[in-house]
Amino acid sequence: MELTGIHHLTAVSARIRDNHHFYTGTVGMRLVKRSVNQDDVSAYHLFYADAQGSPGTDLTFFDWPVKPERRGTHSITRTHLRVAGEDTLRWWTEHLRARGVQAGDVVERDGRLVVDFEDPEGQRLSLIDDGGAGEAHPWGRSPVPAQHQVRGLGPILMSVPSLAPTDAVLQKVLSFRPVRTYAHPDNARHTVHVYEMGKGGPAAELHVAVQPDLAPASPGAGGVHHVAFRTPDEDYEAWSERLNSIRVPNSGPVDRFWFRSLYFREPNGILFEIASDGPGFAVDEDAATLGEKVVLPPFLEPRRQQIVAALKSID
Repeated sequence: MELTGIHHLTAVSARIRDNHHFYTGTVGMRLVKRSVNQDDVSAYHLFYADAQGSPGTDLTFFDWPVKPERRGTHSITRTHLRVAGEDTLRWWTEHLRARGVQAGDVVERDGRLVVDFEDPEGQRLSLIDDGGAGEAHPWGRSPVPAQHQVRGLGPILMSVPSLAPTDAVLQKVLSFRPVRTYAHPDNARHTVHVYEMGKGGPAAELHVAVQPDLAPASPGAGGVHHVAFRTPDEDYEAWSERLNSIRVPNSGPVDRFWFRSLYFREPNGILFEIASDGPGFAVDEDAATLGEKVVLPPFLEPRRQQIVAALKSID
């Protein structure tokens, strides 16, 4: 039983209409699910992904009117988006700069080419060359040419003040494998430890920066809420049993309808989720029209009129 890669990453936006415009327009991802936070139905929960909403491609946002994040440790600090090839990265630097986004140059980091940039609220992102490995499902209506589109999520970078307790959970609970280290690009005195799961590669890596001299982050807009790791559907119950058997405090099984979840915090306070691959976003919508209307899980349907009336327009 092992986790196979990054499932999704959920972040926070205080300007959800601008967020929608940026990720579907500038970044060219498809809005595959337009829903609400199931624990706070006043807030949108938007899911951006590839054309099919494949597990491992979802970048999602909660719509919360909060202050900007104060950056620091005890947090997820950067999300990588996979693209194919150096030519594509150079295309992206021109594309982003032409739209007023401050994008870095193409640089090599941890043996791969990357381009760093931020969204309008300060969400830290990087495009990373995955060499075109694995499947890709470009969205036909994206403003980004198919060969340059985001192919899915890449490594997730998090910051902790002390490695040992996090390392114990990653290896002993989640069966991650430590594979290498590199110097943090913002401060060479800080070391980033790379862990992989499943078959490894950029779609299945967690990067842990040890930064004991940073103050703790304060959550807010432009920050990350949690990262989710993929499990095959048939292993979901076993993961629930495993967390309980070794007494890891957790949410217990949570049915999100499009996937099933387990939530827990690693020792440095960062929220982890284990999420099943299925049943997927097309279980309640036509695949051709994903994300075009507000969709609610069945238990919220009786409150549809009240919930939808309170949501702002994002189109």
